[in-house]
Amino acid sequence: MMKHLVAAVIVMALACNVVLADQWGLERGTPDIKSTGTLTFGPDDILFIGDAKSATVFAVATGNRKGDASKASINVEDLAGKIGDVVGGKATINDLATNPATGNVFAAVTADGKPAIVQIDGAGKITQLALKDVRFSKAVLANPPADAETGSGRRRRNLRNDAITDIVWYEGKVLVSGLRGGDAPSSVRELVFPFAKSDKGVGVQIYHAAHGRDEDTSAMRTFVPLMIDGKPSLLAAYQCTPLVKIPLAELAAAGERITATTVAELGNRNRPLDMISYKKGDDRFLLLSNSARGVMKISTAGLSKNKGLTERVSGGGAAGQDYVTVDSLQGVVQMDKLNAGHAVVLVQKDGGQQDLQTVALP
Repeated sequence: MMKHLVAAVIVMALACNVVLADQWGLERGTPDIKSTGTLTFGPDDILFIGDAKSATVFAVATGNRKGDASKASINVEDLAGKIGDVVGGKATINDLATNPATGNVFAAVTADGKPAIVQIDGAGKITQLALKDVRFSKAVLANPPADAETGSGRRRRNLRNDAITDIVWYEGKVLVSGLRGGDAPSSVRELVFPFAKSDKGVGVQIYHAAHGRDEDTSAMRTFVPLMIDGKPSLLAAYQCTPLVKIPLAELAAAGERITATTVAELGNRNRPLDMISYKKGDDRFLLLSNSARGVMKISTAGLSKNKGLTERVSGGGAAGQDYVTVDSLQGVVQMDKLNAGHAVVLVQKDGGQQDLQTVALP
């Protein structure tokens, strides 16, 4: 009897995988992933992986279907060290993504120069996600920056590393920020899923209040989709630190270029690291972690009426949307929303150790 039950379970699992492949266009094989920089979860158990090196977004069926995000609480000391023990080598954590159905956390990792994905379950157990003989699909980005160093001195860099700076799943599409080749390199792309043809992207121009000028060469570092007056929009943070809004309907109709509305200047000499949106009571907020200015809790009140900054904000000052710095959150370098009341955060301590913590949304 038990043998028949096990066989039935296996048949059901295989059938589920076939349906998944048919529905989302996934095929069995080994994705040729060259780098793991950004992550986001899509429908079912599908994880989207941003591979800047190959300028490709991969969709991989993780098989992660067990768990309850509403009850999840994950805390792991020295996460990078423990991941290194699992994958082999010194590990750098590039991004975190939480499966909204199960509450399990996935991390994009580089270990001794090699890309990897690991899963951290509710008990804090770390396992490496197999990337051989899996169900996957991919979208190769059109017109990425050349994979070569340009510039000189302190400005010398490889723009391909910023081909994908953030990815988000929203309303049947994978939204991708980053740089592209040619004029107006700062861009946003909308990739319809299941993947079909690639999107060449829309160039984004912003008014950078700290610099007092229009710019279109710097990539969005992190962004979230948000409803503003009933209209789907993006709120995006750039280096040094303008916060801008872009209605998605306008993005779809923009053609080659769009001008975003700068709704806040959050201070210069700073790099935004990660951002999530959440509700607290009847109000919605953004939580933005930064390299030099802590974690900001930013109010979204008045966004629809915010016409944008048009004058320079000098001296490292701030203007636009109100925010407070969350003193209880120090050293946060990565984060993702875990459930309605909590987030998971990767906290870097003074000695360099990185701990994964579950915290209440402020």
